[in-house]
Amino acid sequence: MSGHSKWATIKHKKAALDAKRGRVFTKLIKEITVAARIGGGDQGGNPRLRAAVLAAKEANMPADNITRAVKKGTGELEGVIYEETTFEGFAPGGVAIILNVVTDNKNRTLPEIRHIFSKHGGNLGEHNSVSWMFEKKGYFVIDGAAVSEDRLLEIVLEAGGEDVRQDGSNFEVISAIDQFEPVLNALKGNNIPAAVSEIRMLPKTTVHVEGAMAKRVLGFIDTLEDHDDVQNVWANFDIDEADLEA
Repeated sequence: MSGHSKWATIKHKKAALDAKRGRVFTKLIKEITVAARIGGGDQGGNPRLRAAVLAAKEANMPADNITRAVKKGTGELEGVIYEETTFEGFAPGGVAIILNVVTDNKNRTLPEIRHIFSKHGGNLGEHNSVSWMFEKKGYFVIDGAAVSEDRLLEIVLEAGGEDVRQDGSNFEVISAIDQFEPVLNALKGNNIPAAVSEIRMLPKTTVHVEGAMAKRVLGFIDTLEDHDDVQNVWANFDIDEADLEA
């Protein structure tokens, strides 16, 4: 998946800047609330909530904010009722796109997303039109200078991970969803920092885009990510690091 680790790292740096404006906190609060509503407020029995709380702590969200979000999800506190939905379609260049959306008004969000697709030359598709091209996995990005590939592979496999891949100057570590935490803990226990650690939809196949088309695709994705109701954007592009850096 050429360029994906670089893209994921850039996104997390952007998220650090967005955190100063509270945008990351807003998205994390939505995720915590939805996770608690669907699976209950006990982190021990709700892996999605546990992962959301971990992400919130890593973003330095105050503990009181986390607690309130959980209680709003379980109904212990009044709050906005969020619905979770998925949109699928294609970006310019035939790149498949999946959007994870959390909204308090689907009737408002759908036309707004449709407008973004249309404006940028994309095509919003039907449910399951592209989801078959992806699979949900634990995903980590490790700086290639932090550890040797052999050592990283040994640690990851012992923790129950699936694979370690070279992607430019980075390593991508892949795990099943239920092995996400053991792999994360193994990396931390061996003092290997992960620039990215998240559950995400990984593409089974990719579409190569370059030059002006690569810039167009990334601009389209940036616009989608900037929408307040969009939690995550996953794509199956293959873009060289040089184009990403440009």
